[in-house]
Amino acid sequence: MSDEVKGVTRRAALGRGAGVAAIGAASALATAVSGPPAAAAGPATRGNPSASRTDALPRTVAGVRIPSSELARRTAQFVRSVSSGTLFNHVMRTYLFGSLLYDRRGDPYDSELAFVAAALHDLGLVEAYRTPAERFEVDGADAAQRFLREQHMPAERVAVVWDAIALHTNAGIATRKRPEIAMVSVGSGADFSGNELRRIPSDALEEILAAFPREGFKQDALDNILSLCRTKPMSVLMHPFAEVGRRHIPGFPVPTVEDLLLAAPFEE
Repeated sequence: MSDEVKGVTRRAALGRGAGVAAIGAASALATAVSGPPAAAAGPATRGNPSASRTDALPRTVAGVRIPSSELARRTAQFVRSVSSGTLFNHVMRTYLFGSLLYDRRGDPYDSELAFVAAALHDLGLVEAYRTPAERFEVDGADAAQRFLREQHMPAERVAVVWDAIALHTNAGIATRKRPEIAMVSVGSGADFSGNELRRIPSDALEEILAAFPREGFKQDALDNILSLCRTKPMSVLMHPFAEVGRRHIPGFPVPTVEDLLLAAPFEE
């Protein structure tokens, strides 16, 4: 991050005109220093430890069938080629955890649609798909949409995947949507924070972790969060990640909800 961005304090941002005007100024600054949007095409895989791996996915893990349709295979190959091994394993665990939890509830779902959404849900953390200012969930949803359109997936199914990815960090909304959307939120939450993990049998958990090891996922996730906070801080405005930025980054420029409320341009 440049010295200019580091110098933008919360007070300075709000002082440029109350409320929304301040947010716009800081957002524009974040955009200016983040560089142009990444190309829609897939990134080069140099230095990516998972890029050269061509091993097929197992047919089942912990009793959960992994879809083997042409679209599912192409999706898995694509995600493996652009992601680190740690991130790839996380999205696979997301599908497995989400499937196990929804199987236990007895809720029917489209396994191919759920798999594709889970596999693609963190593309917004891949540098090649980051835009200068959007939330990472939206970056990921847009990248997934481009990929699936290239695969000629029907538009109504692409729309479900977009929603699943864009909403996956907001469980309160995602879990009120159709199962394929909710599963991505529930499955990623189980892997990220252990939420609802107690509902998964210990032998199933061991099998999932053996098939797709965590490989330092906690530190990798923290590094990704801090990278977003440093390179495009206003993308985490009113986002849980902002609390990580405030804890670790001196002078973190993103206003709190209280700051926004008190700076609203109304006489009271």
